[in-house]
Amino acid sequence: MKPGQFFPTCRLSRAVTILLFAFLLLSLVGCSKRSVLVKVPAGDNIRGECVVLLHGLSRTYRSMNRMQETLTDTGYHTVSLNYPSTKKTIESIAGEDFPPALDKCREFNPAAIHFVTHSLGGIVIRQAFSKKRPVNLGRVVMLSPPNRGSAVVDKLKDWWFYIWLNGPVGQQLSTDADSVPNQLGSVDYPVGIITGDRHAFFDAWFSFLIPGRDDGKVSVEHAQVDGMRDFLVVHESHPFIMNSDYVMAETVYFLRKGTFKHQKDPVPPAPGADWFSFTTR
Repeated sequence: MKPGQFFPTCRLSRAVTILLFAFLLLSLVGCSKRSVLVKVPAGDNIRGECVVLLHGLSRTYRSMNRMQETLTDTGYHTVSLNYPSTKKTIESIAGEDFPPALDKCREFNPAAIHFVTHSLGGIVIRQAFSKKRPVNLGRVVMLSPPNRGSAVVDKLKDWWFYIWLNGPVGQQLSTDADSVPNQLGSVDYPVGIITGDRHAFFDAWFSFLIPGRDDGKVSVEHAQVDGMRDFLVVHESHPFIMNSDYVMAETVYFLRKGTFKHQKDPVPPAPGADWFSFTTR
């Protein structure tokens, strides 16, 4: 074996393993015919406001279930959008799939409509609002958004398996100046961003491709966007950040106050998460 031969072979093996695992997850998650999941607060615990939730790339509304339950229990009417993230462009999702979720929220005559997004969902919101935004727009919390693109896309976007797995949107999320996120500019509405600095074990190779601290898909630096009101880094990974009790509590706090509560140091990962996630650089 020639010097240096092992590492590229090892790297390829890791890449194949990770991609096969991602394909398995995708097949297990599947696609639901449901377009929105609506939940209404019970009893006297009603705020008269609505929250639209948007999942990330290759996920479904089910990935936001715990967050939706928390928001509903807090008194918000909630509408979780299920959209074909791997089948359309960001522009098509924002123009065709996103409006029905707004319409469903409007049925409750809310005083304000808020938004909680994960990953790609944050870019869909920015794209939609670049054309038209709700008159009664409230606040937006983005979890692990690729607001300045992802270095993972830079490295893998030309690979046939990546293209097949992630569809048109997968080509739009690079860190290039002409990518969709980087063409949308700053935000001028209340946005709070929470991102992680740990990666799940199956995102280890992806994390290796990203300079600086990251959550396995997006760097801490590239999660930020000009004009945001607040920013918070937590010890969570990209796929599971929305299930953290601390993240859910901070999300609710931002929707109410327009800022995060913040602790002096980020809290530890969610119970049980330590065994499959690792701190990044």
